[in-house]
Amino acid sequence: MDLLSKYDVLGAFWVTVQLTFYSAVGALIWGTILAGMRVSPVPLMRGIGTVYVNVMRNTPLTLIIMGTSLGLYSTLGVVLTTKSDKDLTFLATNNFWLAVLGFVAYTGTFVCESLRAGINTVPVGQAEAARALGLKFTQTLGIVVLPQSFRAVIAPLASVLIALTKNTTVASAIGVAEAAALMTSMIEFDSQYLFVIFGIIALGFVILTLPTGLLLGSVAKKVAVKR
Repeated sequence: MDLLSKYDVLGAFWVTVQLTFYSAVGALIWGTILAGMRVSPVPLMRGIGTVYVNVMRNTPLTLIIMGTSLGLYSTLGVVLTTKSDKDLTFLATNNFWLAVLGFVAYTGTFVCESLRAGINTVPVGQAEAARALGLKFTQTLGIVVLPQSFRAVIAPLASVLIALTKNTTVASAIGVAEAAALMTSMIEFDSQYLFVIFGIIALGFVILTLPTGLLLGSVAKKVAVKR
């Protein structure tokens, strides 16, 4: 109890929740765009999508997150907050959004591959019928193919979301005050409670991820497309 009163555990996990939420929304949008590129009839679009997905999926996440801070902010001066650099919270806020950007760029590739697998479950005849009716590729994808694809891949997307939740610990590498950063601070100043600290942080992540998996798993069974 002394540890819980001494450190802002709930505040740290709230930052983790925010990181997960914004990154998940961004990754879902970006991953959907990438999936459209991967199945596009335009060879150039397919090529760009393929190269991006293969490169980003095989790049260590820590390297991507560090790149957003050192590459985008320190080198290029990219700022993702409206706060002034004279504001004491400027760096923390900017690092938060840089981390979100890194997670979106990385996790979007896994969303893309999950969706592409879902697209492959849609009978080809449905897309052909849509094109025969005069629908363009983007209309066929958005109206006919993607709705069925999402229903087919809710369970895989749940796994991606759970992995993203755990991956947010990497944000501590650029100073984002989430759960992993707090754990490091707790170990530094209260190392005698090492196993208790590990237990608290582990329990926090179980509370975040277990209900997500159970809920989305249940949703996946209810909305699954019957073939």
